[in-house]
Amino acid sequence: MFQIKNLTITHRKDLRVIIENLNMTLNDGDKAVIIGEEGNGKSTLMKWIFDPEMAETYTECTGERILNNEIMGYLTQELPESDREKSVYEYFCEGAFFHDAAPGELADLASDFGLKSDFFYSDQIMESLSGGEKVKAQLMRILLDRPTVLLLDEPSNDIDIATLELLEKLINEWSHIVLFISHDETLIENTANMVIHIEQIERKTKSRYSVVRDSYKNYLNRRADAFEKQEQKALNDKREKRLRDEKYRKLLQKVERSQKTVNHANRADLADPMQAARNLKDKMHTVKSMSKRFEKADENMTEMPEQEEAIFFRLGGKNAEMPAGKTVLEFSLDELKTPDGSRVLAKDIFLRVRGSEKICLIGANGAGKTTLLKKIADELLARTDIRAQYMPQNYEDLLDPALSTVDFLDKTGEKAERTKIRTYLGALKYTADEMDHAIGELSGGQKAKVLLLKMSLSDANVLILDEPTRNFSPLSGPVIRKILSEFPGAIISISHDRKFIEEVCTKTYTLTKDGLR
Repeated sequence: MFQIKNLTITHRKDLRVIIENLNMTLNDGDKAVIIGEEGNGKSTLMKWIFDPEMAETYTECTGERILNNEIMGYLTQELPESDREKSVYEYFCEGAFFHDAAPGELADLASDFGLKSDFFYSDQIMESLSGGEKVKAQLMRILLDRPTVLLLDEPSNDIDIATLELLEKLINEWSHIVLFISHDETLIENTANMVIHIEQIERKTKSRYSVVRDSYKNYLNRRADAFEKQEQKALNDKREKRLRDEKYRKLLQKVERSQKTVNHANRADLADPMQAARNLKDKMHTVKSMSKRFEKADENMTEMPEQEEAIFFRLGGKNAEMPAGKTVLEFSLDELKTPDGSRVLAKDIFLRVRGSEKICLIGANGAGKTTLLKKIADELLARTDIRAQYMPQNYEDLLDPALSTVDFLDKTGEKAERTKIRTYLGALKYTADEMDHAIGELSGGQKAKVLLLKMSLSDANVLILDEPTRNFSPLSGPVIRKILSEFPGAIISISHDRKFIEEVCTKTYTLTKDGLR
C-alpha cells in the first residue's frame, strides 16, 4: 500500500495550480489509470510519486507520499537522454538484478516480449531501436528489478498490437499495484479497475480531481448520468427561480403602489389612515423578509455542471476534397533497409492509394513502418499536384523546441494571423500563458496539437501520420478519430490504436519481410 496526502503541484513559470490537495491510497490489486487532458499534470504526478525531485525542477510541490516499503518501477514516457547512447547490454547491466537472473528467466522474458533471447546482450545502441523496442527494453529491465509498484507513463506508445495484448495480460495478472497513464482506450477498458481523473476547469484556472474505484466505462457512464441529472436540476431550479422572482416583483410593485396611494390620498377619505399605513408597512416588511429568504435559498441552488471540454478543431475544407479516381500514391520499393543501410527490413513493397482512402500500416515493432512512412512522406511532400502534411513519430523532427507555439505557427508576422492562431489554440485548450511557452516545455499531447493545427491551417488534402493518437487523452481520442474519419482527403498512417484502426481506416496493410499484405 502507498498513500498520497494533500498533494498540491504548482507550475513555477505561470503559477498555475495543476493538482490541488490530492489524497489517494492504492492497495495490492489496484490497476489505477490516470486520465485527463494534455498538460493537466498526469506525467508530473507520476514523476513526483517516483521521485519528488524529478517534478520539482519545474513545479513547486507540497504534500506527503507514504511508500510503506513499496519498491517503485518507473517507465518514463520517453527514453531518458542519459540512456540513449548506451548499448542494449550496457543498459541492462545497470539494472539492479540483471546479473542475478538465470538464463532461462531471461529467455522466457524475451520470448514473452517477442524478442530473441540474445537481445539483452546486443551491442545495438538504444537510440537506434524502434519506438516499440525501446518500450519493451525499459519494461523488461523494470520487471527484472522486481518492483512491487509499476508506474507506467504511456506504456502503450509505439508498441505493436501483440505487445499491447501482452501488456494487458501483465497489468491484469500483476498481484501488486499498477498506476498507469495511457491514451489507448482499449487498454484502459480492458485493465483499469480504478480511475484518477485530473481536470482543469473554469478556463484552466481551477484544478479538480476524482478518484473512483470502478471500471473506465462505468466511470464515464456514471459521470455522464450525474452531469445530466445535475444539468436538469440546475435548469429546473433556474426556471422555478424565474417564476418565483416574477411573482415577487409583482407583489412588490403592488405594495409600492398601495403605499403611494395612501401617501397621496385625502386622509378624510380613509376610515383609519394610521392603521392603513401600519398595514402597508407590515406588508413591505414581509416582502423584504421574503427577499432575504430568497437570497439565502439562491445560494443553495444547483449549479450547472462544470467539466473540462474536449478539444475542437477542423481538418480540411472544400479544397481538401480528393477526387475518387485520383491516384494519390503509387509507391514501390525493391528493398527497405534500416536508416544506416546495414540491414534489409522488407522486400518488394508496393502501395497504391486512391481518392480519399484512409490507409493504416501495422506490423511488429522493428519491422520498418516508420522508415517506410518517412520515404513515402519524402515523395508526397515533394509533389506539387497535392498538398501533403506530415506528423512524424518524433515531433522534434519538425518542431523547434525554442519557439513558442504561436511563433512556430505564424508564417506572416501579421497581427490578424497571430490573433487567428491564438483563437485556434484556445479551441485546443491552451491557456494564454501556454501559448507563449517554449514548445520544448509542452507535454507530448500539446506538441501533437501544434502539428495538427499546422495541418489544419495548411488546407492539406493528404495527411501522413505516424501514430497520430498516441499522445491524446482518452477523452480527446474520440474527437480526434471523428475529425480524421471525416477528413475529405487521403490519410496514410501508422497506428497500433485499435479504435483508430476500426473507426478511421478504410484499409489496413501489415508490413512483413515480404512486403505489404
